Amino acid sequence: MNFSDRQIQIIEAATKRIDKNGIQELTIKNLANDLALSEAALYRHFKSKNEILLGMLSYFVIEMKEKINKIIANETKKPCDILRDLFNNQLNTFTQNPAIVSVVFSEGIFQFNNELSNKLSEMMDLMHEKINALIKKGQDEECFNKILSPAVATTMIMGSMRMVVLKWKLSGNKSNLVKDGQAMLNGILKMIEKR
Repeated sequence: MNFSDRQIQIIEAATKRIDKNGIQELTIKNLANDLALSEAALYRHFKSKNEILLGMLSYFVIEMKEKINKIIANETKKPCDILRDLFNNQLNTFTQNPAIVSVVFSEGIFQFNNELSNKLSEMMDLMHEKINALIKKGQDEECFNKILSPAVATTMIMGSMRMVVLKWKLSGNKSNLVKDGQAMLNGILKMIEKR
């Protein structure tokens, strides 16, 4: 999916509005005011609020895929180090743009819209697939033990990291997300790394 510069501007403004005021304040009228556009001008780029939300998630998925693929392409590092790089990247992205967390972690936005729900699932599946593959590779290369299946280890990592991010968000972004996330990931990796 290709986005115009104006569409990206609208997506970023919508993300900031959700972060600052909640999803209920994301209306075409409010967004048009934020951008000093007419509602008609905004409708030329997106047909509805749901289309903006879908565009927002699609944009996040595109960016996430590019970053993840670049990190995973490094064949000189061990799977555990690639996992650390992967999560450091995600945590730093959230720290630099906390509004993303407000959108991605707002399940209420997605629960009644299959298209939005499917796009959020695509994001989660992408992360699950990449982490699962890294765990399996680490087990095959004998740097991870096989006590847990790759799928179980992946779910533990993703669930734990989600909890760290949610805690950070609920604290008003006052805790150190990168430090807390690294500590959580290192703790889990210690359980599955071969000694």
